[in-house]
Amino acid sequence: MLHDSEFGRSLVNTLAYTGLGLLSIPLAIVFAALLNRRGLRGIGVYRTFFFLPVVTMPVAVGMVWRWLYNGDYGLINYVLSLVGIDGPNWVADPRLALYALVVVGVWSSIGYNLVIFLAGMQAIPREYYEAAEIDGAGPLRQFRSVTLPLLSPTAFFVSVISVIGSLQLFDLVYVMAGSGAAARSNPAFPRLETVVQLFYDRAFVTNDRGYAAAIVMVLLLIIIVLTALQFQLQKRWVHYG
Repeated sequence: MLHDSEFGRSLVNTLAYTGLGLLSIPLAIVFAALLNRRGLRGIGVYRTFFFLPVVTMPVAVGMVWRWLYNGDYGLINYVLSLVGIDGPNWVADPRLALYALVVVGVWSSIGYNLVIFLAGMQAIPREYYEAAEIDGAGPLRQFRSVTLPLLSPTAFFVSVISVIGSLQLFDLVYVMAGSGAAARSNPAFPRLETVVQLFYDRAFVTNDRGYAAAIVMVLLLIIIVLTALQFQLQKRWVHYG
């Protein structure tokens, strides 16, 4: 396995997707802060709007975005053509495919993260903000000195589950890029294949169950190591109490 270039490539893709997918955390914090403003009307509607992608089946999400990304009749390229831009085939371009996949992943997970962060912000006692106002702190200073430190345990929890979930990415890749020989005809497939996708191909396409089991065990080990590393690093930036 250590000499298998396909496994190494799929591992790099998975780690890259995981790292880029963490962008959903700061975005969710910003949106949660905007929704946490006092006097904001219709907050339930906004929360439903952001959470809607979470309750949508990943297969449906993948099919919709595959249509949006289509190079011939996709909505994104149609909008670009209106302003004179010839859009690429997003999922078939090796330079763009991984980033296109990250956009879908961030879009589909930001709602879940937002709801968690919003609940964490609403649990912060109002007295902290009142004390900060007395000290002359403005909204941005309050956000940096009060909200972020007290929200760090929530951010740590979200980061752990986000990393674990991203390392197990499969459904979006399967729907948007396919599997087996048909998927490998896509020039961008080497930039899209993840570890779980490789496991699926080896277990159910080529019937190499032993190698597939080894892939899963390596992935499990990676998840354990990265989670343990996060628990060690959280001592430096997570503030409890």
